[in-house]
Amino acid sequence: MILSLLICSSTIHAQDDADFRMELGGSVGTSSYLGDVNTKLYHHVGPAIGAVWRYLIDSRNDLKTTLTFGGVKGNSDISIDYYPADLNTKKVSTSPLNYSFSSHVVDLSCVYEVNFWPYGYYQNYMGRKRLTPFLQLGMGFAYIGENKSLTANIPLGLGLKYRLGKRLNLAFDWTIHFSLSDKIDGLDAPLGIQGEGFKNKDSYQMTLITLTYNFSPICPNCNKN
Repeated sequence: MILSLLICSSTIHAQDDADFRMELGGSVGTSSYLGDVNTKLYHHVGPAIGAVWRYLIDSRNDLKTTLTFGGVKGNSDISIDYYPADLNTKKVSTSPLNYSFSSHVVDLSCVYEVNFWPYGYYQNYMGRKRLTPFLQLGMGFAYIGENKSLTANIPLGLGLKYRLGKRLNLAFDWTIHFSLSDKIDGLDAPLGIQGEGFKNKDSYQMTLITLTYNFSPICPNCNKN
């Protein structure tokens, strides 16, 4: 009798937890730029807002697509470098570069997320946890407002997600985006050192809180997870 109740309870949980195939939601937080006129994390922070869509492969893996608008700005007041006064002669000036900017990036990224533990609403059902850290890595493109150009980037990050309810998820999400552009700040190799690939290029980070809603449930009778 007890065994039957346990099996029935597990079946009900499996159906209620009914593994969903997708999540959709929004995010809000901060963004900041790292480059020639800002070398410190969370210095000259701007606002960020975005939309999030996840395709849930299983309880441990998913693909996440984000579209995010982030403010970026910088000021050379924290720089100790002396910049060439003339990039052709490489003649060094006697004072640091006096430069500041304020702009934005519009980022479209697709990342692969891996949860540390199986993720779900009912704890102990197939080892699932309502709280789990995760890692993410992917590919993206960004529109740079400072010079109205497009660039590719590689987002790398980590986060923490919590299942608020059967269909609601709350996550803390941090990513750094390594771009192929050295012009996010409007400056192109101000030290006169040209970069290749991701070397000597600008990057930006985003710290976001996201809220998503699960939809498109998988048929419980067909769920083999």
